[in-house]
Amino acid sequence: MLAASRDPIVAIATAPGRGGVGIVRVSGRGLEPFVRALLGRSPKPREATYLPFSDVVGQPIDHGLALWFPAPHSYTGEDVLELQGHGGPVVLQLLLARCLEVAREAASTLRPARAGEFTERAFLNDKLDLAQAEAVADLIDASTEAAARSASRSLAGVFSDRIHGLRDALIHLRMLVEATLDFPEEEIDFLQKADATGQLQRLQEALAGVQAQARQGALLRDGLQVVIAGQPNAGKSSLLNALAGAELAIVTPVAGTTRDVVQQTIQIEGVPLHVVDTAGLRDSADVDAVEKIGIERAWSRIQKADAVLFLHDLGRRDSVGYREADASIATSLASTLPHGVPVLHVWNKLDQVGGDAPAAVQAQSDALAISARDGTGLEALRQRLLKLAGWQQHGGDGLFMARERHLQALRRVGEHLDAASDLLRARAEHLDLLAEELRLGQHALSEITGEFTADDLLGEIFSRFCIGK
Repeated sequence: MLAASRDPIVAIATAPGRGGVGIVRVSGRGLEPFVRALLGRSPKPREATYLPFSDVVGQPIDHGLALWFPAPHSYTGEDVLELQGHGGPVVLQLLLARCLEVAREAASTLRPARAGEFTERAFLNDKLDLAQAEAVADLIDASTEAAARSASRSLAGVFSDRIHGLRDALIHLRMLVEATLDFPEEEIDFLQKADATGQLQRLQEALAGVQAQARQGALLRDGLQVVIAGQPNAGKSSLLNALAGAELAIVTPVAGTTRDVVQQTIQIEGVPLHVVDTAGLRDSADVDAVEKIGIERAWSRIQKADAVLFLHDLGRRDSVGYREADASIATSLASTLPHGVPVLHVWNKLDQVGGDAPAAVQAQSDALAISARDGTGLEALRQRLLKLAGWQQHGGDGLFMARERHLQALRRVGEHLDAASDLLRARAEHLDLLAEELRLGQHALSEITGEFTADDLLGEIFSRFCIGK
């Protein structure tokens, strides 16, 4: 397993900068002698003790609270000491240095913690499973209230409980199949008597429900990359400003004003949308070197988009040259975008054409008419973006946070269950293959909670945590 070293660790557990309170956290095995040497006493377990934090000559560095959590009743499952003092960076660095100094005097191997190492130890000591450990980072990083609440549910074990329910049903089905394999001479058909086909079907239905919720949870966590693209002066920057509710991008009548990418994260019903304004797309032969770079960056962001808002100018709709340029952009989009990335055609400047979109625009199912200037149609656009994202209206109740690796694991489970369903129809000939598909499905489920997880994956997950957590 990862983190085979059991050295005690220490870190500043609060964010960099100044604050009312700052925390230095220590975790390890057998820390009581270190605690006595550092504090001059043994504080009562799980009670806040107010005392001075002294330097090597007995002068106070700070006065604060010491919290002592003997193993296994702590976040990491090891002995944990927390020093809560004033939140100045110099004070906290002095406390950290004092901890390391006391450890050296006692010939201890106390060392600075790596990013995520406290939570990693909580996972390794069975205080959290891997999905819950990931939820710690997701809760810290949550950009919306809905995301924070969903991460909190995952941390409380809601997602893990759903996975364990699927796993238990899968194990029961495996038991039936393997019993039939182990006792082929018995007259009793275990599979038929126990309704194995019905059990597998119910398991697939339950999996589909978990997958649907996990996709919603992943959307709350990662959001959607929405790129606004179109010709110069179509109103892309105005649309970004209108969606964000702030003057983020410069807006002028001069074509090519936007030379670089401007991004803002907004939220719609708790779903984070990362909206990207780009340089106007036009023939690079007609632009200067700086604008050419902006256009190249625009196409680069378009290639990475989850959805594209192709913005058109209603005021220039009847211009032959404008229509030809739009058609050229549409062709380039079709050849550039990965399969399945939606393109929503948005016709801007409705306020300049009398307030009603032309019939030809209204007839397009993938088109929407708006005015970025006066806000007409923006709410309809927001709802269309949610639909493109795959968001379902449910108020967020019961949602849990999920990650792309969880979705991939659930997809593999589904593939193994589909294969098992096919084999079950011919169980007399393929029971050994059926048992193997069920085993692989159980393995994929267990990867989510960390029962079977490669060390390199654990390293990748915990390295993205902040220091001190």
